[in-house]
Amino acid sequence: MSEKIRLEYQPPHDFANLLGFFAKRAIPGVERVDEDSYRRIFTLNGEVGEFAVTRAKRGHALDLQVDSANAVHVADIVARVRRMFDLDADIAAINAHLGRRRHLKACIAKHPGQRLPGGWDGFEIAIRAVLGQQVTVAAARTLTERVVRKFGHEVETSRSGKAVLFPTPATLADADLGGLGITGARIATLRAIAAAVRDGRVDFRRERPLAEFVSMWTALPGIGEWTAYYLAMRGVAHADAFPAGDIVLRKAVARDGKPVSTRALEEMSQAWRPYRAYAVLHLWRSTMA
Repeated sequence: MSEKIRLEYQPPHDFANLLGFFAKRAIPGVERVDEDSYRRIFTLNGEVGEFAVTRAKRGHALDLQVDSANAVHVADIVARVRRMFDLDADIAAINAHLGRRRHLKACIAKHPGQRLPGGWDGFEIAIRAVLGQQVTVAAARTLTERVVRKFGHEVETSRSGKAVLFPTPATLADADLGGLGITGARIATLRAIAAAVRDGRVDFRRERPLAEFVSMWTALPGIGEWTAYYLAMRGVAHADAFPAGDIVLRKAVARDGKPVSTRALEEMSQAWRPYRAYAVLHLWRSTMA
């Protein structure tokens, strides 16, 4: 089955910014990102497929090209891609609310189309998040590529040729991750995540309240609040996910050049609810200007 689907959204939408975010983290063999498109291989219920996302030539929409063996998966694929590119956000309401706040007014004016960069699969985001703890984005990508090369399943696709599927929870739960440059503590966390997802002890159900989601994930070894909030933001697109302990955020709203405390930032962020995750992206982006 090959189908092209138009995905409309409320403007503005900074598609180029999301492509840039995904490009820095793209896993060779699984994803391909250029200045115009995002492409990846995937599996749903054991069936392999691939899709590509580009900006539509007219109107406020993205074009989704899906190549899958089973048409029954189309609705799920569309929902995942819409979440991945944050196409259902009420951006006008978000900008109106955050645009009145002292630390965010200039950010909103400069980047009104900022969206949350979601992920295709929550488990994949969780593994990548742990591999990215206390290392650069580039280093995390290298570690992820090593894991995928060793434990991913190679497949042949009609459009892209040879590709690799991200390893499953069952595979990584029992995997020997030694020799890949991953610390022993990280290995223990990765295997704990994989086993918990495999056994249904943690999940990425969007209906879970944020506090419950964070509590569920921080019960796992090696998962702190920062990682749990990051998973809420990218894994389930929770609009209010907010890692108040993040040093970059604390510096972005610094007073007299000194980062504010975690407690002070948490108190400050109450005025940004229920869109604190968007504030996170804006403040992170402001530090890179």
